Amino acid sequence: MTLDPILRGFVAASEAANADRPAIPDATVEEARAGYEALAGLGVGPDLFSVDDKTAPGPVGDVPIRIYRPNGDRRQPGLVFYHGGGWTIGSLDSHDPECRKLAERSGCVVVSVDYRLAPEHPYPAAIEDSWSVLQHIAANAEDFGIDATRIAVGGDSAGGNIAAVMAIKARDAGLALRQQLLIYPAVDARMGWPSHDENAEGPFLKKVSMEWFHSQYFSGHGAGREEEVDASPYLATSLAGVAPAVVITAEYDPLRDEGNAYATALMAAGVSVNSTEWAGMAHAFFQLGPVLPHGEAVIDHLAACLCAAVA
Repeated sequence: MTLDPILRGFVAASEAANADRPAIPDATVEEARAGYEALAGLGVGPDLFSVDDKTAPGPVGDVPIRIYRPNGDRRQPGLVFYHGGGWTIGSLDSHDPECRKLAERSGCVVVSVDYRLAPEHPYPAAIEDSWSVLQHIAANAEDFGIDATRIAVGGDSAGGNIAAVMAIKARDAGLALRQQLLIYPAVDARMGWPSHDENAEGPFLKKVSMEWFHSQYFSGHGAGREEEVDASPYLATSLAGVAPAVVITAEYDPLRDEGNAYATALMAAGVSVNSTEWAGMAHAFFQLGPVLPHGEAVIDHLAACLCAAVA
């Protein structure tokens, strides 16, 4: 299948509108962050019972979080969400519309985590913040109006990487999670999959962009950190016993093959997996609901899977 025609039109319009704006890898970190935040300007999410900015304890200070509550019930299931952006860009705001939609459609309290970003805070700062917040939410679920026995994790791209790592850490710590939602996750930092080259010029994420993100995330580290499980969960010795997974990949995404391979590895380890490669789609389509029907459809799919897992 070719790139979805609606998506192709949006890509062309976006490239024309941003022709004078530096793109990764030529952009500065600040320019890249500003450009990514523009995705959030495509539309707004639904109004909810409440949306509150709070903090949770982190390893070196408080971590900002945003709590999306779909209704006033006090023991709802919870989704801890980690935004994408190559561990370098992205924020609570960049994924605000999607978190609102997930909360409304799943009935879950969604807690979005604003983990520290590289290069100011390179690997493993994002993992350390994310794990600290997940542990805090699980230990204090009642304070969040969350049922401690019905917690899931999820994220897109780099956030999918973090969610996958959280599922492994949760298994090892005896923290039972209901599900992990992995939206085109980056799970193998070795950069050796065929789709990295096949989709090297893909919309919204190119191979050179991935290399730039890795250079920011692993800055200051020697060789080999990419092969640690906290960087590349695909390389875990065992995936047995991690939370059931929903894995979303996109046909024209450089991350396609590693996401599909991770789904296969999870199934081989005996983990229940719902895996779908979305034909005609490219990286970032999860965030394109206001202009792309498949963007809304994938959120519907994720919410339905989450509802079933936390019922």
